[in-house]
Amino acid sequence: MLGMIGLFGGLALLIYLTMKGMNLLIAAPLMALLVAILNGLPIFPQLAEEGAANFLTNYMSGFTGFIGSWYLMFIAGAIFGKVMEDSGAADSVSRWIVSKIGMKRAVLAVVIACAVLTYGGVSLFVVAFSVYPMAISLFRQADLPRRFIPAALAFGSTTFTMTSAGSPEIQNWIPIEFLGTTPYAGWEVSIIVAVFMMVFGYWWLKKMILKAVSKGERFVGRDTDPTTEARTELPDPLLSMVPLLVVLAISFFFHNSLGTSALIIALTGGVIATYLINRKYFQDIGKAFGEGAMGAVVAITNTAAVVGFGGVVKATPAFTTAVDFVTGIPGSPLIGGAVAVGAIAGITGSSSGGQAIALPLLAPHYLDLGVNAEALHRTVAISSGSLDHLPQGGYVVTTIRSICGETHKDAYPALGAVTVVVAGLGVVLAIILFSLGLGI
Repeated sequence: MLGMIGLFGGLALLIYLTMKGMNLLIAAPLMALLVAILNGLPIFPQLAEEGAANFLTNYMSGFTGFIGSWYLMFIAGAIFGKVMEDSGAADSVSRWIVSKIGMKRAVLAVVIACAVLTYGGVSLFVVAFSVYPMAISLFRQADLPRRFIPAALAFGSTTFTMTSAGSPEIQNWIPIEFLGTTPYAGWEVSIIVAVFMMVFGYWWLKKMILKAVSKGERFVGRDTDPTTEARTELPDPLLSMVPLLVVLAISFFFHNSLGTSALIIALTGGVIATYLINRKYFQDIGKAFGEGAMGAVVAITNTAAVVGFGGVVKATPAFTTAVDFVTGIPGSPLIGGAVAVGAIAGITGSSSGGQAIALPLLAPHYLDLGVNAEALHRTVAISSGSLDHLPQGGYVVTTIRSICGETHKDAYPALGAVTVVVAGLGVVLAIILFSLGLGI
């Protein structure tokens, strides 16, 4: 009982400290230490039997293991995003979308701009950085409350695109290693779920914004707000989409032979294509590479800090009990897989981190039961993108605080609604469709 209190109490305190503004690099190891103590784990390896679990070893193994596995993908994605930004390609694509959709649909324009960049392979964190200046301009002109910008960015980047079939984001590629599938696993169901999440999520986001406007909320500018008017010469928007297509094409042709490594090549190809097509529009390509690398370090370190927390949790007896309970849930095994991955993603605050911890344990169990690998791939991918958006999640903290300059109190309710709830409903729909035999 004390172990369970430590497990869920540590998670609850981590969420609370994050909501209060504590840095994840401090909060995550502190709460991991609390979980370890209440579960009876030794703090240092010198105090444990040889090879036995302890706080320091398990935390740092989770922390460094995640970085070791995914650093090159993070940095390739971040640099790709920064060169798209520095060349003006990301801005050009965003403005072109706005010109076609219209200023009256400012929220939809932000969502679609994020979706196009995300499905084109640009790192989630970089998409938020790239589209935020455009979002500020659109929300200002439409006079909409700025506290909804994080929700619009997250909804367009991390729901119907990030975990969909064919997406170059790592959340769609991690299951390949453990399930022997492809990034297009369960594509029939994926299309239906993605359309549902987009339509329902956008309707809900618009409803929340209109309700706030009806109560008198308006856009409030700040001296620190970025402007998009300063740059007038931009590359052709259609040519600017070519690097996005290059990323998708390379990942499509090489995913069978190279697996997850194909994504590194694809994103590198996107960087090269951006340079070749838009090289005359670059402002400072060296700076773009440097900022991309630093952005990747920040993003992956924030994520790894919470994955380290998950590494300690994974070593506790309480975690084993919880996994046994989840995998024993009656009904479709897809339910247990979705709940387990979603819960661990919530504990680690990371969709990719949740998969990296859960799948090595769960994949053999469910495959031995005869569960369809493609159905399991798509279900756990979508599920990983739900509870990872709890307040302490690395992406959530970065987007709300670092990028948008908002507080969790103001911005998180809407963000949580269109990510946690909408993605959760998407998981339910996917399980139902797979259970009916669609896509299997």
